[in-house]
Amino acid sequence: MRKLFSLLIIVLFSLGTVVSADSVPGDIIVTLGENLTPLQKEQLLKEMDVPADVQTITVSNAEEHQYLGDYIPKAQIGTNAISSSKITTAESGAGLNVETKNITWVSKEMYTNALTTASVKDAEIYITAPFKVSGTAALTGIIKAYESTTGEKIPEEQKQVANEEMVTTAKLGDEIGQEEATNLIERIKEEVAVQNPQTIQEIKVIINNISNELNIQLSDSQRDQLASLFDKMKNLNINWDQVNSQIDKAKEQWDSFKSSEEGQGILQSILDFLQSIVDAIAGLFK
Repeated sequence: MRKLFSLLIIVLFSLGTVVSADSVPGDIIVTLGENLTPLQKEQLLKEMDVPADVQTITVSNAEEHQYLGDYIPKAQIGTNAISSSKITTAESGAGLNVETKNITWVSKEMYTNALTTASVKDAEIYITAPFKVSGTAALTGIIKAYESTTGEKIPEEQKQVANEEMVTTAKLGDEIGQEEATNLIERIKEEVAVQNPQTIQEIKVIINNISNELNIQLSDSQRDQLASLFDKMKNLNINWDQVNSQIDKAKEQWDSFKSSEEGQGILQSILDFLQSIVDAIAGLFK
């Protein structure tokens, strides 16, 4: 069931919206990859169900390399900007809610965590592509759109750390599992907010305690990488209360959805489908 929920989280609803003096609930802005063909752009705009005059922002491949080049190989970033997104402003306090399509490597919770690090809040975000992509480049466009919509300038150092967090969590997810990696990052954030560590050694103590609490075995290399990431975070002007609030609201939205009639119906449909596969396989051996 835990792995099934992880799959649902990747495939189903999630994130939020953006509120400031310059935007009002319901405002929409769209980011489009620079290298989409005219037909692909038309198809994605139709998929997002946005008005013809919707405000759009173009994200270039050069920007993707600017924010991801230090964390993943250039070949993985590629030479084309494809990932696109729709950001809808939500009510203050609504939290982040993310939905994805054709995103294969970065989960909804990973986006949520990284966006809170970048101080993005209260937004409904839909991330998509015309074909399957890793999803790493989407964060660049979302942050760019958030700045445009709200008029808030996010410091470059904060953008870099947010992208590093997303990639670090995704890589860790390949090694220990997506759900485990996401839970680990969330819990470390919570403890960093509470304990306010002043040295990297204190951060390592937090990482060791949380990993033991979650029964997650980390290598020395993984611990060092996480310690380095959170050491960078503590030197940023991050509102940790806001970060934890946004994460909590995202969890509440998922818990509410999975316990709702709609959520239960989708879950039962998936369980029925999985059972039919099991029955079919079993039938081959009868």
